[in-house]
Amino acid sequence: MTSSPPPPPGDDPTAEPDRWVPLHQLFRAMDDEIGEVYALRGIHGVRPRFAYPLIRLAHTGPLTIRELAASLDRSHSALSQTLTAMRREGLIDSAPGDEDARTRRITLTERGRALVPFLEAEWRATKAVVAELDDELPYPLSEAALALARALQRRSMKERILDHLDEPSS
Repeated sequence: MTSSPPPPPGDDPTAEPDRWVPLHQLFRAMDDEIGEVYALRGIHGVRPRFAYPLIRLAHTGPLTIRELAASLDRSHSALSQTLTAMRREGLIDSAPGDEDARTRRITLTERGRALVPFLEAEWRATKAVVAELDDELPYPLSEAALALARALQRRSMKERILDHLDEPSS
């Protein structure tokens, strides 16, 4: 097996700042601050990404992973990872499905159920903060997200990447 030669120096496309890094950093920082709110309330081991599935399960009762993923508009694999972390923290449990033992029905544990009132309050507070921030910005982020979605409906990310892709010749 032959290895390809290293790219020429100075040709590293990751050397220039990525335009979306600030957005990713901002979302991470906001998530971290929500986590700090949890810690201030004595809630440990709970990540902000757990709130949506915990609240949903509290309102629907037990669901399979597939049902829960569909109700949250998440992929099965992404939700499975989240549920694994939630199970480690003692927030959920699972049992074989009623009709198909291969499926697992996800249920809240006592700890998970006890957190739901706080998580619902935090969810509502966070929604209010997002609305407040949208009002403070010269161009609301919610409008920017919708404009971006419309642009991607006109021409997908995949199509746009393929239009710009200069593949190395072999």
